[in-house]
Amino acid sequence: MIRKSAIVSISTTRLRRVEKKILKKYKPWGIILFSRNIKSSDQLRRLTKEIRTLMSDRKYPIMVDEEGGTVTRLANIIENPYSQIFFGKIYEKNLNIGKKLYINYLSSLIENIKRLGININTVPVLDKIYKNTHKFLINRCYSNNVKTIKALGSICISTYKKLKMGTVIKHIPGHGYANLDSHKTLPSIILENEKLKKNDFNCFKHSKSFFAMTAHVKYLKIDKKNCATFSKKIISETIRKQIGFKGILMSDDVSMKALSHDLVTNAKRSLDAGCNLVLYCKGNSKESIKILKNVPNIDHFTKKKTSQFYKFLS
Repeated sequence: MIRKSAIVSISTTRLRRVEKKILKKYKPWGIILFSRNIKSSDQLRRLTKEIRTLMSDRKYPIMVDEEGGTVTRLANIIENPYSQIFFGKIYEKNLNIGKKLYINYLSSLIENIKRLGININTVPVLDKIYKNTHKFLINRCYSNNVKTIKALGSICISTYKKLKMGTVIKHIPGHGYANLDSHKTLPSIILENEKLKKNDFNCFKHSKSFFAMTAHVKYLKIDKKNCATFSKKIISETIRKQIGFKGILMSDDVSMKALSHDLVTNAKRSLDAGCNLVLYCKGNSKESIKILKNVPNIDHFTKKKTSQFYKFLS
């Protein structure tokens, strides 16, 4: 399996000629879709089919970021006003009703997404809510209670697995204590490692998701110089050892303003630190080419895990 260690995006609802060339020549590991790529069910099915035909791969990874609530990319197709905090509140009032309601919701959503040709959704958000959690993130999280987060996160991942679709836990090892929006600037967290282990890191511990996405957050008590995406120490010691994540680790979007370098440097630093894949979401073809030209092919670990994911999809 020859693939570049990057996930890229496209600009509109159809593949442009240059984007077809990018897929055929550079072979990114996968594609992520956004609202700009989605007009109708028929259009999206044609698009996902065309992407897989070009890649000669009927299981080629095509992702979407469909959390529900304020983060919905499929609004033209699926009405999905329910955010994770909605289900968190119901679950904490009545565990049995909350669990059944969430499973029913997820089952319906997953079947609808799968029919569109998408096989990975970037959920669940496993960040813990604090008093100072930035407003861009609060409604996207389940709760301020670690037990609730772990329980609903596990339900989400197991339901997706049951219905043969991949998940991406985020934002590992935990974005909740940050009081800034990493789309705009780099947040820092000053909590001691022991407090983080009991709270934020614990929310992600031993997750069985195939994929995880890093937080563009600096944890000053662990690594003063680097945010998690760029930190060998955080990826190797915190994410891989303490949390025990064993799947494919992707960066959050390398075009976010939390990362201050150029795109190629951001991509290279992410991979050097221990990310298996880098994510680029802007959909600019020239920038996609720059990244794909400069990142290596996927390594043996990522090939092995990708093959496992493909077998799971069967």
